[in-house]
Amino acid sequence: MKNRSVITVLMLSVISAFIFSGCQSEKKSLKPGERWLDNNGQPINAHGGGILFHEGTYYWYGEMKQGETYLPECNKKWGGTRVDVTGVSCYSSDDLTNWKDEGIVLPAVKDDPSHDLYFDNVLERPKVVFNAKTNQFVMWMHVDSKDYSKAAAGVAVSDSPTGPFNYIESFRPNAGVWPLNVTASDTIEGVLARDFEGGQMARDMTVFVDDDGKAYHFYSSENNATMHISELTDDYLRPKGEYKRIFTGRKMEAPAVFKRNGKYYFMASGCTAWEPNPARSAVAESIWGPWKELGNPCVGDDAEKTFISQSTYVLPIQGKSDAFVFMADRWNKDDLPDSRYIWLPVQFDENGNIVLEWHDEWDLSVFGK
Repeated sequence: MKNRSVITVLMLSVISAFIFSGCQSEKKSLKPGERWLDNNGQPINAHGGGILFHEGTYYWYGEMKQGETYLPECNKKWGGTRVDVTGVSCYSSDDLTNWKDEGIVLPAVKDDPSHDLYFDNVLERPKVVFNAKTNQFVMWMHVDSKDYSKAAAGVAVSDSPTGPFNYIESFRPNAGVWPLNVTASDTIEGVLARDFEGGQMARDMTVFVDDDGKAYHFYSSENNATMHISELTDDYLRPKGEYKRIFTGRKMEAPAVFKRNGKYYFMASGCTAWEPNPARSAVAESIWGPWKELGNPCVGDDAEKTFISQSTYVLPIQGKSDAFVFMADRWNKDDLPDSRYIWLPVQFDENGNIVLEWHDEWDLSVFGK
């Protein structure tokens, strides 16, 4: 009987290992909107994020959303559900379909209510870039108070793409500096003038590094009414003091920026909280503009809802020509940890305008060699 029990245990162990191995079989394609699992069989938890390619590996950083989804009293006027801050997660991959969990690279703070990253505050849209001059990985993010009145940018650094990241500070950008395209009336009245001394509001954001190594911070400002572009210092840690207002009064958030054939492309959403809306797109010959809006790039079913998602990043694919991936979040406002990911190949029409079509399943072969 004892030998039979041992054999039974061994057989069950083998069967369990086989089942687990089956669940963890290597994925060959992307299925937008489905639950994506990491190497541990757990749902990937990297929302509102972006990807850094460094030395042959893709690193995906995003908001780690855990715990109960709730509606804070101070946000009831606009229905802004949220979860407590856990931190910024990181996953690594060499093929964009199979992801290894690298853990939380910037954790929330549990015991200091005065800290920017206190769990009861807000941390959104982390983006990481590599500075070749300082050999540091620099993370920018939107940090805020729970009532969203702080509206600041936060910065952290690390010597490794997988962290840990050391949090430096938060600030409102460009205090005491007028934008390059300021008008006389802007200096007298309005939100820009109101925030001149203390710095401009900064909420939804991204960071773009150009071919010459210069970095730019794009962020929703002026009560989310206008987008700002701010050049960063050589170490990517602070605003350089030169910035422009773009899409004035257009109320855009969730910005994503990329470059193709010498032109700069911009994607964003409207401001409708967790509810999806038509995507925005624009193009410019210079990073500073002028920017020409191109309209909603989505076509087909649910195009007016950006396929029930909101932009977060556009990723250039290494080793492939003219290949970009549109990254977006399909927010579940009632269960934020179960929000899904919508990644789609970016296409272009004969005029160079962005085109996004839905794919139930796809892989990088759509781009050719």
